[in-house]
Amino acid sequence: MTTSDHTRMSSVDTAWLRMDSPGNSMMIVGVSTTETPIRPDDFRRMIEQRLLCFPRFRHRAVADPIGASWVEDDDFDLDAHLKIVSLPAPAGRRQLEALAAELASTPLDPRRPMWQLHLVREYQAGSAWITRVHHCYADGIAMIRVLLSMTEQDAAPAMASRPARERGKARRRSTQTTADVLPVLSWVQHLAQPAGDILENALAEGAKLLEGGVHQIFHPENAAALARQAGGMIGEFAKVLTLPDDPETPLRGNLSGYKAVAWAEPIPLAEVRTIGKALGCTINDVLMSTVAGALGGYLRDLQFDTRDLVLRASVPVNLRAAEEPLSLGNKFGLVYVDMALGTRNPLQRLYAMQETMAALKGSLQPPMTLMVLGLMGLLPGVVQAPAIDLFSRKASAVVSNVPGPQAPLYMCGQRISEMYFWVPQTGTIGIGISVLSYAGKVYVGLISDRRLIREPHKVIDRFAPEFEKLLLAATVGALATRPKRARRRPAEKKGTA
Repeated sequence: MTTSDHTRMSSVDTAWLRMDSPGNSMMIVGVSTTETPIRPDDFRRMIEQRLLCFPRFRHRAVADPIGASWVEDDDFDLDAHLKIVSLPAPAGRRQLEALAAELASTPLDPRRPMWQLHLVREYQAGSAWITRVHHCYADGIAMIRVLLSMTEQDAAPAMASRPARERGKARRRSTQTTADVLPVLSWVQHLAQPAGDILENALAEGAKLLEGGVHQIFHPENAAALARQAGGMIGEFAKVLTLPDDPETPLRGNLSGYKAVAWAEPIPLAEVRTIGKALGCTINDVLMSTVAGALGGYLRDLQFDTRDLVLRASVPVNLRAAEEPLSLGNKFGLVYVDMALGTRNPLQRLYAMQETMAALKGSLQPPMTLMVLGLMGLLPGVVQAPAIDLFSRKASAVVSNVPGPQAPLYMCGQRISEMYFWVPQTGTIGIGISVLSYAGKVYVGLISDRRLIREPHKVIDRFAPEFEKLLLAATVGALATRPKRARRRPAEKKGTA
């Protein structure tokens, strides 16, 4: 049911709303920087015109015994959501990382719409802002699209106030998605719609199935395809349930709820492509293998035995179509990816990752996990926590890999120089790794529970050296396979008469 100020929340979003715990707040945390300073007045005007045009950001999430609703905040005050802050001297990367960690450790106020932006007026030569949004409002891909609607594509002067008729329109730009939409049963998609519409959709779906019954009899291949898909979903669910828990390592343990944040110097995307092309692998294979190498090296520094060690990453997979209009909410699934941390040889580790990713191609794990999450949102809240704990024990980290825009973007007329986004870690997982490509570079960041990794730089600083090992291996391999030119014979000397 929907009124002017009250909308039932989808079951998937309800599940995310319930997922907060003392160890993990379900926030998407983003850090972005500009090369030159942003004026606070321009930033505030941009928020008013380009963020608040999405009505959901004026709504509170209110739980009730049978689910949750979006309720308009009659006392909405932008000052409670937009903060202008300063960093201690020298206002550099370490100070910004410390502020991001502090905010990532601080839950959002459930009495208000659960989002906040902190604008750092002076960061290095420019400015920075930290975004926090509760995951029940939107998933990572949706928030990237919201970010795009808040930016410009050139360094035009800071925008002036726009006509009222334009304020309600979000600027849309096409963005590449992390994966093509997998063929899923349409009723799975209904779980991402408001709960009040689920019964109506289910009845309509049932009517369509009844109406098409005779057609299915005369076209058994359609019924067979539907049965195969349903069987595949059940099979994936059983496969995930029977996965053993991830091994005990320093990367798992009791969580404190206090976060640490660090990010690496960006690497050129062209070099990642070069490695992939030279070694016959995808960009994703290269980046995931490099992440595994950095984590494995960190564990060995702790004198932890990594021989034959394989840990899993929980990787979000977008289930939106590339051409799908911008909408908030959650529409993604998860896939469990093996990472060979114990394999020191970078080429062997890369090819192991390639085999793993190839085996997961076309997997029904993402739509299956979306379906399970939606069902959790329909069940009583007490059932959800044990289920989340069961699934989270099967991975040691959440690794998000998002292809962002490759053209430079501008915020309030200032060029955006860096972007990092961390999706929340669920249940007992305490490590999150963000891989985001933007404007020809790859930005990698790590967020961790302090009880697991107190100094995340000791992990993230290993990313570049591990990547360089792969780059060297690809270069040597390319030289070794280059066709050799025929050696020219020296000219014969002419004899004297």
